[in-house]
Amino acid sequence: MAMLEVKNLTTFYKTRMNEKVCSVDNVSFTLEEGKSLGIAGESGCGKSTLAMSVMGYYFPPLNYESGSIIIDGKEITKLPPDTIRTTVLGTDIAYIPQAAMNALNPTRKIIRFIEDVLQAHGTKMTKSEIRHLAQERFAILNLPEKVLDQYAVELSGGMKQRTIIAISTILNPKVLIADEPSSALDVSSQKIVIKLLHDLMQKKFVRSMLFITHELPLLYNVTDDIMVMYAGEIVERGSAKEMIFDPIMPYSKGLMNSIIVPEDGTRGHILQAIPGSPPNLKKRPVGCRFGDRCKYADELCRKDSVNEQNASIGRSYRCRHPLEELYQIYENELPALLGDNEEKK
Repeated sequence: MAMLEVKNLTTFYKTRMNEKVCSVDNVSFTLEEGKSLGIAGESGCGKSTLAMSVMGYYFPPLNYESGSIIIDGKEITKLPPDTIRTTVLGTDIAYIPQAAMNALNPTRKIIRFIEDVLQAHGTKMTKSEIRHLAQERFAILNLPEKVLDQYAVELSGGMKQRTIIAISTILNPKVLIADEPSSALDVSSQKIVIKLLHDLMQKKFVRSMLFITHELPLLYNVTDDIMVMYAGEIVERGSAKEMIFDPIMPYSKGLMNSIIVPEDGTRGHILQAIPGSPPNLKKRPVGCRFGDRCKYADELCRKDSVNEQNASIGRSYRCRHPLEELYQIYENELPALLGDNEEKK
C-alpha cells in the first residue's frame, strides 16, 4: 500500500530580485507503508527543499507551482495552510529538521514543547495525561524522565536529537521525514539515533520514512530504496544494494567513486572527484543537467531533453545512453578505478 505518493511536484524559490529558482522540478515517487526511502545528492541538489515541499506547507520564499502530494489516500496540496498545520503536520507527516539540535527554544522546558504540539492539534488531554504520554515515548527513546523538566542547554547533542525525534513523532505520524538527522553527531550518537528511528518503525509509531543525507553508506544500512537527486530532478532510483554496488547513471556513479564505502565489494577503489559544479537553477540548462560535468556526454545530451529509463522493476535512471552502453563503458574503465590490491587479484 502506498503511504506517500508524489506526482509531478514542482516548487520554486523567488528571490528578492523576483527571480525564479526551481529547486524541485517535476518530481514523482512512491513510498510504501513500512518502507524507508533514502534521498541522496550533493549540497544544493534539492533534497531539503523536496522534504519541505512534500509536507505541503509553503511559506516565502518557497512556493508551490504544480503537482500533487497524497498521504494515505488523502490529497493535501489543495488544503488551506491552517488545515495542513493543524490536521496534517505531525499526524499524517512529520519533519525532523536538518538543524534539529538548534530547533529548541533555550528559554522553555521540554515538556512545554510537547504540550504546545498536542494543543495545536486540538487534543483534549490534560497536562498530566500529556506528561504520561511523553514519559512513555521518552522511555522508548532511552531518555530519562527528568529531561521533560530541563532546558535545551542542559542536554547533550545526542539527547537534543532524541528529544526532537520524540517531539516530532509524539502523534505517531504516517510519514516521517528525517533530514540529515545524524550529520552533527559523533559516530556513537549516530548509531543510537539510527537505531531509534529503526525501532520507531518496527513498533509502528512511524509507518514509513524518508531519510535524507549526503552519506550514501549510511543509507545502505538504514533504507530499503535510494533516490539520487541532481539539480532538482530525480536522476536514479533503486534498492539500497543496487544503488551502492551497481549505480547506473554517471552522476550516481560519480557519487560512489567520490566516497569511501567500507563494504565488501567496494574496497580498493581509488577516490575520484566529480569535476565542475552543479548548474545555476535560475536558468535551467537544456538537455541533461549533468551534461556539462559528465565525461560521457555528447552534443545530443546537451541539446535534447532527457527522460527516465526503466532498467528493471523498481529501477530507473535519467540518462540518454542505453543501459548496455553505460555498462560497457564502466567495464572498460574498471581497471583504472581499482587499487593495487584489486589489480593483483
